Amino acid sequence: MTSQPTHTPDAPATSAPVLAMHQIRHAYQQHPAVEDVSLDVKPGEIVCLLGPSGCGKSTLLRIAAGLERVQQGRVALGGESMGEGRSHVPPEKRNVGLAFQDSALFPHLSVLDNVAFGLESLPAQQRRRRAYELLELLGMERYARVFPHMLSGGQQQRIALARALAPSPQLMLLDEPFSSLDARLRDRIRDDTLHVLKKVGTGVLLVTHDPEEAMFMADRIVLMREGRVVQAGTPLELYCTPADPFVVTFFGEVNELDGRVQDGQVATPVGDVSAGGLPDGSLVKVMIRPEALRVVPLNEPPEHHHSHIIMAKLLGRTSLLHICAHTPDGEEAHLHARAPGVFLPREGQPIMIGLDDSQVFVFPLEEASAAGAGAAHGDAEQDHRDDAYCHDGQ
Repeated sequence: MTSQPTHTPDAPATSAPVLAMHQIRHAYQQHPAVEDVSLDVKPGEIVCLLGPSGCGKSTLLRIAAGLERVQQGRVALGGESMGEGRSHVPPEKRNVGLAFQDSALFPHLSVLDNVAFGLESLPAQQRRRRAYELLELLGMERYARVFPHMLSGGQQQRIALARALAPSPQLMLLDEPFSSLDARLRDRIRDDTLHVLKKVGTGVLLVTHDPEEAMFMADRIVLMREGRVVQAGTPLELYCTPADPFVVTFFGEVNELDGRVQDGQVATPVGDVSAGGLPDGSLVKVMIRPEALRVVPLNEPPEHHHSHIIMAKLLGRTSLLHICAHTPDGEEAHLHARAPGVFLPREGQPIMIGLDDSQVFVFPLEEASAAGAGAAHGDAEQDHRDDAYCHDGQ
């Protein structure tokens, strides 16, 4: 599908969120899964619950769907309470659409009948018309008469989405709907899904562990860790103004350096960076995204210590540079830089390194340690402690 997504007009400020969850707490056999989480989804908005496995995001989605009863807190759909205890409103009475990693289509029904399955209240002709409209929207109308086993995984996922959208739910709940697809197909299906969801204008709560997917799909992201919300906001806010070291590392690899604040600055092998108001003498963690490093090859190396290329690898759309960075007094650090396109300086190439301050973040060292900053994506900072490559006689 190549059409641009059609955005629905902003809802009036007074309209109720399609989903409101307030101070939700949930545990499984004394093991807390969700701790004091509040969030909402506005009409036409896509909100992504993002976080590592076991952080509580799928539990929240199941509570919103009515698949789990509320233990503590409140859930409302369209301003109407979904109840607690015996007054619990079951999933089939919540006017929500559900789509999971497993498309779970009915194998004995045709594609058209699968999509029309939840429209029993409509006359047969209207059911078929509504189902066919959704198949057209997803580019699947030519498969209306075939059965699920004749479709690819991506096609089955489109049909599952159409079936969930058929009753015109006020809220769509998507739990890792693209994770079982291969990378190239996943990109295409989620692009198609984004266009369709924006066109129909329903509110969406999407669960994912993939930060790129969340940034692609979401109007707002709710990043979770160990049952709690770490930060919520637009993709731009989370990426460019992270509130916690965990937020920085979850969105990709970072270079991590320890330092001390002096005169409001922190000295690093790539230059002084602002300490962001932290008091002088503070021990800090400096976190530098690879794209923040601007590498300029030099024709002649400086007279004294100089930074140089350890190796360069083409990764397709970007090039990854392993750098040995030097301070004037000889301090070294092994850093990673990313450059767009093909940029492959030779091994040992002397370089000058510039810095994009907007992609550099400074946190108190104890805060970074408590957050487990390097744990989000496999201790990316290990490369930066592994400085043996730097001692190569350059």
